[in-house]
Amino acid sequence: MTESQKTYYFLGIGGIGMSALARYFHSLGYRVCGYDRTRTALTRQLEAEGMEIHYEEDINQIPKQLDLVIYTPAIPADNQEFVYLQQLGVPVKKRAVVLGEIANAKKCIAVAGSHGKTTTTGLIAHILHNSHLGCSAFLGGIAKNFDSNLVVNHDSEFVVVEADEYDRSFLQLTPLFSVITSADPDHLDIYGTHKNLLDAFATFANKTNPEGGLILKSSLDFEINENIPMARYSFDDLEAEYYTWNVRNYKGNYYFDFHTPEKVYYDIEMIGSPLYNIENAVAAMAVALKCGVTEDELRAAVKSFQGIRRRFDYRIKTPDFVFIDDYAHHPHEIETCIQSVKLLYPDKRVVGVFQPHLYSRTANFADGFAQALMPLDEIVLLDIYPAREKPIPGVTSHLILHKINKMNKYLCSKEDLCDILVALYPEVLVTMGAGDIDALLPDIQKTFEEEHDIH
Repeated sequence: MTESQKTYYFLGIGGIGMSALARYFHSLGYRVCGYDRTRTALTRQLEAEGMEIHYEEDINQIPKQLDLVIYTPAIPADNQEFVYLQQLGVPVKKRAVVLGEIANAKKCIAVAGSHGKTTTTGLIAHILHNSHLGCSAFLGGIAKNFDSNLVVNHDSEFVVVEADEYDRSFLQLTPLFSVITSADPDHLDIYGTHKNLLDAFATFANKTNPEGGLILKSSLDFEINENIPMARYSFDDLEAEYYTWNVRNYKGNYYFDFHTPEKVYYDIEMIGSPLYNIENAVAAMAVALKCGVTEDELRAAVKSFQGIRRRFDYRIKTPDFVFIDDYAHHPHEIETCIQSVKLLYPDKRVVGVFQPHLYSRTANFADGFAQALMPLDEIVLLDIYPAREKPIPGVTSHLILHKINKMNKYLCSKEDLCDILVALYPEVLVTMGAGDIDALLPDIQKTFEEEHDIH
């Protein structure tokens, strides 16, 4: 059997991290097959690219000759295919292990954080890709510039990776450069306490190669091995090595001065981004400069960055109506998203839809979700998206609804959502969540395009 005839099988192929790996091995000419519970726009795209996917647990649909099985930790331990494959005698590896093997073979740039990491990873990849250095990249979202979550450049020595803290996956990486954007409490179903999560981030930081360095958000504090060079970055902390100054908004685009230890880069331009993306850009630019990107390459790439799909993603933008979709699924992310909307549209009536993600996260952060959603003029909650979890007694979206101290709040089914939204007549609509809310977006968009006669 030649190398190109190898068969790789993915359990949970439709996940954003899994699909990037599947695309990578498919790009090498391997046969890629897989199972996922749900057919989505992403799995349909993978099928269109030539991968074989089925959507029912069925060991008879697993190819007979397998060289490697890659699984996501979100797959239940009692999944029929998972149980069968472990008994088969073929190599079975977790996604994070395989990603680590690929990334650690090159100069790895790894971006971790409870939020901000996908956009920062995408920015670094976009800057390097458009420079003389080039890169490969494994992203945790679909970058609009690439229309993919994967960038492949076998000639470049750099690989940019989103470092996922879920299930301690990021500890498989040994980065040349690492970035930590945030470390708010999350994934407490895995870590138990915030301290345990912080300890894992510290372990990740200390795996950084001393020949490279750590770029750390200035508000964070970890005990870092003194051999590892460290620089802090911030939106507005003048004590940080990398920060912004003189931020201006002109016709929806931001201009700012980028301060570094070496020099000030005046009038960097970002087009159509929310304000918080500027801080992500500071981290990305700091890494890019350390890798050797030129000033001209840096400026052009930051200006041409189109963002990540489902990260403050404009679906409709007219003078009369705006529809923004965002992946926000943690109270801090929701708060930041809504603040950005209110900043851009201070006099508009903002209606927000939120689909909670995971029973455990809802139970842990119900108060925080309620508080974060309060600035909205009208709040619509969908039922919890369970993902990998079994229900927890007493934990439903009602838990958040009852804690929202205002009258303009609604709990509705996905089937009734469009009707309720039309009745609320928003000037700005924002949808938020990490579940399957994205499957509703085409219908919502079509409804409001017809409502506002947008062609």
